[in-house]
Amino acid sequence: MTKKRPPLLLAFIILGSFLFSPASVAFPIEELVPGGISLINLGKADNSEKLPTLMFNKKRVLVTKKEGDWVAVVGIPLSSLPGEQKLIGKVKQQKFSFSIQKKRYPSQYITIKNKQMVNPNHDNLKRIKRERIILNRALSTWSNNPEVQTDFTLPTKGRLSSPFGLRRFFNDQPRKPHSGLDIAPGAGAPIIAPAKGTVINTGNYFFNGNTVLIDHGQGLISGYFHMNKIKVEAGQTVNQGDILGTVGSTGRVTGPHLHWNVYLNGTKINPALFVAEQLNKTP
Repeated sequence: MTKKRPPLLLAFIILGSFLFSPASVAFPIEELVPGGISLINLGKADNSEKLPTLMFNKKRVLVTKKEGDWVAVVGIPLSSLPGEQKLIGKVKQQKFSFSIQKKRYPSQYITIKNKQMVNPNHDNLKRIKRERIILNRALSTWSNNPEVQTDFTLPTKGRLSSPFGLRRFFNDQPRKPHSGLDIAPGAGAPIIAPAKGTVINTGNYFFNGNTVLIDHGQGLISGYFHMNKIKVEAGQTVNQGDILGTVGSTGRVTGPHLHWNVYLNGTKINPALFVAEQLNKTP
């Protein structure tokens, strides 16, 4: 149950401030803030040219083609400070950089009845540590897919219960910011793959509950948490629209919903940037 301080209306106003129709439905919207995305044009792409290699924060960056040009799609960590950021590497002897702007996300106060989900005991802390190793290994997946599908569709349709980036307090205790987009269509609603990819992990985790992770290529990974039923398995190829499972309330939750994460170059970014046009149409 969420306390009435402060109301989340401001959060959705901020979310709506960039939910305009993108220039191309095939690409996410650029938002140069912590938790956002930088789209950097790298110049003309020769058909015989190898996929360029660029690094940011010691992680390789997704590079794909758009209208005959190479474009780097860079995830910006929520912990980033404002200012100029440089990519490591060159394309045709040219270096690239971008500037991060300041953004302050609203706060959210949540009451969790199961106190173990706020202050886990020794045994649960050991479980969390084991699970973190498994999840980090999956999230470090890199596949050299030159044609990454970036025209995502919403994985489920329903009320947007919590936007990305909220500074969270569980039982008045500060915790990590909200790392995904929460959608609450009701328990049992289908969850679909937003784009083509390969399932790299499924399982039940302490905080995340029933979980599915999908590799879309070049470090673009999506995650689905708190699920009821999982209907895919690791190693399975999925296409856009394939059923992954159903919405549930497993893990640390106050009610049934899908917590949807999107990762780029090893960092969690705002999933709304991939589906802005569709969110505009959500009642």
